[in-house]
Amino acid sequence: MAHLLHRLGTSAARLRWRVVVAWFAVLALGVGAFLAFGGTLVSTFSIPGTETDRVAAQLAEEVPGASGATGTVVLRTEDGQPFTAEQEAAVATALDDVAGLDGVASTVDPFATQDQIEQQRQQLADGADQLEAGRAELESGQEQLDAAAAQLQAAGVPLSAAPDLEAQQSQLDAGRAELEAQAQQLELGQELADLSSGIRTVSQDGTTALAVVQFTQDQFSLPEAVRTGVVDRLEQADLPGVQVDFSSEIANSTDGILGPGEVIGVVVAGVVLLVMLRGLLPAALPIVTSLTGVGIGVTASLAFSDVVQMASVTPALGVMLGLAVGIDYSLFIINRHRRQLRDGVGVRESIGLANGTAGSAVVFAGSTVLLALLGLNVTGIGFLGTMGTVGAVCVLVAVLMAVTFTPAVLGLLGDRVLGRGGHRHQAAHVDTARPMSTTKAVLGVVLPVVALLVVAVPALSIRLGLPSGAQEAEDTTAYQAYTAAAEAFGPGQNGPLVVTADLPEPVAEDEELATQVEVAQQVAALDDVVAVAPAGVSADRSFFAFQVVPQDGPSSASTEQLVQDLRALQPTVDTLPAGADGEVQVGVAGAASGNIDISDRLAEVLPLYLALVIGLSLVILVVVFRSLLVPVLATAGFALSLFAALGAVTAVYQWGWLADVFGVTTPGPVLNFAPLLLVGILFGLAMDYQLFVVSGMREAYVHGEPARRAVMVGLRSGRPVVVAAAIIMVSVFGGFVFSHLAAVKPIGFGLATGVLFDAFVVRLVLVPAVMHLVGRGAWWLPRWLDRVLPHVDVEGSALEREHPGGGAAQREPREAAAPAAR
Repeated sequence: MAHLLHRLGTSAARLRWRVVVAWFAVLALGVGAFLAFGGTLVSTFSIPGTETDRVAAQLAEEVPGASGATGTVVLRTEDGQPFTAEQEAAVATALDDVAGLDGVASTVDPFATQDQIEQQRQQLADGADQLEAGRAELESGQEQLDAAAAQLQAAGVPLSAAPDLEAQQSQLDAGRAELEAQAQQLELGQELADLSSGIRTVSQDGTTALAVVQFTQDQFSLPEAVRTGVVDRLEQADLPGVQVDFSSEIANSTDGILGPGEVIGVVVAGVVLLVMLRGLLPAALPIVTSLTGVGIGVTASLAFSDVVQMASVTPALGVMLGLAVGIDYSLFIINRHRRQLRDGVGVRESIGLANGTAGSAVVFAGSTVLLALLGLNVTGIGFLGTMGTVGAVCVLVAVLMAVTFTPAVLGLLGDRVLGRGGHRHQAAHVDTARPMSTTKAVLGVVLPVVALLVVAVPALSIRLGLPSGAQEAEDTTAYQAYTAAAEAFGPGQNGPLVVTADLPEPVAEDEELATQVEVAQQVAALDDVVAVAPAGVSADRSFFAFQVVPQDGPSSASTEQLVQDLRALQPTVDTLPAGADGEVQVGVAGAASGNIDISDRLAEVLPLYLALVIGLSLVILVVVFRSLLVPVLATAGFALSLFAALGAVTAVYQWGWLADVFGVTTPGPVLNFAPLLLVGILFGLAMDYQLFVVSGMREAYVHGEPARRAVMVGLRSGRPVVVAAAIIMVSVFGGFVFSHLAAVKPIGFGLATGVLFDAFVVRLVLVPAVMHLVGRGAWWLPRWLDRVLPHVDVEGSALEREHPGGGAAQREPREAAAPAAR
């Protein structure tokens, strides 16, 4: 590998203009492919085979009109006064216009709906009055009939001689029976009205209204173009004095992948490079390399978004990874090249040698990240596998750019890559590192472990979910719609559930209303249910659908518990035909239940994926370092930094600690797929830092340094580049903490804190301390295993020994320090 990369680097430096132009041509092709073939991104997530998916499919089959996705449009008067008749008419016209859009099944006018609700309630009240009047009339008629019968009996005339009285009595009895039947239906209707009384479309003060947009497709298949069409049409409507906001089901957008925070992160990375490299041109090279690679990777991936369903967070993840690793990988090669130039190596030979040595480490580091990201496909979760694949594509492009584009531009820069104060033929540096004291080493083990475990404590109470409008930025329409609806109608209005009852047998037509009441009453009896309203009945009356408004929002713990309680409910239905065999099956659908199902499935696959990643890390590191302790130490350190990162994410985004600092509007559950992404990405980065720190220790030990002194020699040689790389990573990832996409924020925060913990606490403090305490035992490997394992020259030491100016690697390794330490 090292020799191949050496030839590749030398050729790229020789053909520098061709290589640079070729990469920019690839970028142009990627942009063109995206513009020509790119489709839309979705803002929702689904996993086929979940309970919500099953209920949604059954709902679509049995009650098609209730199966499409719904979004809420929150309308408010700007002056805080009730809507005027003119404003109500303008809203109705605008909603009728929206109903004609492709992908929109219908719209619900809140004012007409509220009028219908009030009319129905009035009709029930009028019906009750009419019922009482009818009963009074029947009682009066009965009294008159009884009086006439009494007169006949007093005159000694038998009732059989008065057939008219018998006929009148029969009429009264029939009227009474009919009246009681009407009373029963009226009572059932009143019961349903009472159960649904918590559902309104216009607030009590008349200043806020909720319009509903019913789509033809479910929430997981709904294209963004349809949502955007609804937003554009209503924003362009003539609605004087009316503020329009959209719920997250409509307003979720892919805009804001790169915002001010992300740009600031790149600027901070540029400042770090400028300080480290002391020159504008060498500092700009990693930035240009990473931005070009990101452009290629993201646009090429998005060109397939019309064929493969991609979530809106997917390109943000690609940008995040591509920027971070692209800058770091280019920096590794540039740093090695500059050091060699100062030692007197020629420009072109130095480029090839840097590409063969540092480039080999880049390829290995990138490969670990690639494997971790592609491993997300084994979870069987489609949208997560797509995220991993897109992220892997961006990392692959970053690696290819580092080993081809970077050498080409280095060839263009020549000696200017040394920057200000750079000079060639620098005197050789003699490392006078001394081993750390045992006391310092013990503290270096105890303090980091205790600190990371303390930070990880909040992860024990982590709750997983998807962000709702409450977690969006305060200036977004989704947040404003959420808060306005919660204030005017209650937080549960932002996440209504669809509850279905699948009966073992159809009920009779005259029993339909009674069945609805029976099921609705048992649903309403559960904790945290505000209102229940019928939503539809199948043609054969064996399948009933209801809208259930919970007490709290869709991401709350109480709503999660309510979904579990509903699924465990086994309602009794007395209206079933005699002899009906089987139980009533209750199902739950809707955004809240879908989020719960996705979170549960992700939690199930997390241990499997974690085991896969840990197993992979052990195997790779045993091969690379030819040691048993080093891989175990690397993996244990990765686990510590991972759980500490999860603890920090939980404390900030779920508990609300430092919420104002990190722009957390409303604490809630942690993004449900964040832990899996953190496992995959942090594993790859942790192995990068492990390689750059420990490989220097191994090299020093193999070339004759005592084991404990070799720890400090390797630490001093690897620390500058690890510190710079980690600061750049934290800066880039940290920029995404302030993204406009709620789903991106916790990912950026988790990656930033994870890199911070892993690089500065684990790799630069904990690992050297343990290596010092173990001494030569750190490099022990059974002889039989040493014979079996392949020899992997990750940093190209053999290549260094073959070329002048190879540095310390030209020293011959000692016999006693063979790969399997004795």
